[in-house]
Amino acid sequence: MHRTQTQVGIVGAGPAGLMLSHLLQLHGIHSVVLETRSRQYCEERIRAGVLEQGSVDMLRSAGVASRLDKEGMRHEGIELGLNRVRHRIPLSELTNGKAVTVYGQHEVVKDLIARRIADRGDMRFECGTVSLHAIDGPRPFLRCEREGEADEIHCDYIAGCDGFHGISRPSIPDGALTGYERTYPFAWLGILAEAPPTREELLYMYHDRGFALYSMRSPALTRLYLQCRPDEDIDDWSDDRIWSELHTRLGCADGWRPQEGRVLQKGITWMRSYVIEPMQYGRVYLAGDAAHIVPPTGAKGMNLAMADVRVLAEAMRACYKDNSSARLEQYSAVCLRRVWKAQRFSWWMTSLLHRFEDASPFERRLQIAELEYLTGSRAAAASLAENYVGLPMEC
Repeated sequence: MHRTQTQVGIVGAGPAGLMLSHLLQLHGIHSVVLETRSRQYCEERIRAGVLEQGSVDMLRSAGVASRLDKEGMRHEGIELGLNRVRHRIPLSELTNGKAVTVYGQHEVVKDLIARRIADRGDMRFECGTVSLHAIDGPRPFLRCEREGEADEIHCDYIAGCDGFHGISRPSIPDGALTGYERTYPFAWLGILAEAPPTREELLYMYHDRGFALYSMRSPALTRLYLQCRPDEDIDDWSDDRIWSELHTRLGCADGWRPQEGRVLQKGITWMRSYVIEPMQYGRVYLAGDAAHIVPPTGAKGMNLAMADVRVLAEAMRACYKDNSSARLEQYSAVCLRRVWKAQRFSWWMTSLLHRFEDASPFERRLQIAELEYLTGSRAAAASLAENYVGLPMEC
């Protein structure tokens, strides 16, 4: 049995766990990051790619944005499509210069891993089976078991940053947390295509056949999505069928349609809203997808994770440097205020743009009326813009 002592044990080497570890080091607080997957898996897994203004500012202030500033694609607007006509929402104009930046989550992870290595941070990939122990006592610890060997990491606090399917949240006793959930009756079929973007901004398209989204990941790659059934078999969707449906749903009256390219990846993403309260128990603090899931329509997932760890890092700084636990005690309450506002926005965007099979003709006409109001009213567009670029981060 090998034992390690640290101040904060972090489960998960996604953007939440890695960013928390980096922020803690900036505050002089030691941490150990445990990840059951390989470093390659973490760096190559394609996920979200839209960073709010606050997330970009946070990465810059933390000194990990040099590649983001070179390669990220700043977007000062988005487009909403209705009846094959695009309508631009000028985000920056409506929010005093704020914008979003397209930069893949896996790129953020690469940057953070590189920085943690440069700073000699303690990251342990492929660490085996992880379990949490003594979480309601003064000295919790993490155990890693692999090939008959076991390591224990004893710490003051544990940060569960291991995602929705991780071990951190299930390690909290039954009845200690309350879950709030909504499952949507559709999913997204997404592809990553080797095709240069032919639009400068994201296009969200309402269509009678179902929602479609045109986005990008780099000057050479586009990311596109189609609304589909949750039980779809991806093998039933050939590349030709996918491109045909994308042309149908995204095609515009002025002749624009997405450029085709080699499909590098494709998959089905279920649509779900989920929040647990509180986001802490004993010596365990949950962050990111371990505590909440949002449908991707509002582009909030990674941004909420960044906001969570910013609050948590500041709370831990106050605990160690100022000998005050007040912020740690309020961690959940502070984060949940932003989480629920992001849930509301993501639910609204999802409800606005998708086809609900059980919707009445009256309800579908209301959807169109709301889209027409949104694209024709500066006040309505300003509300969307304020939420899309990101509400203020709290500490």
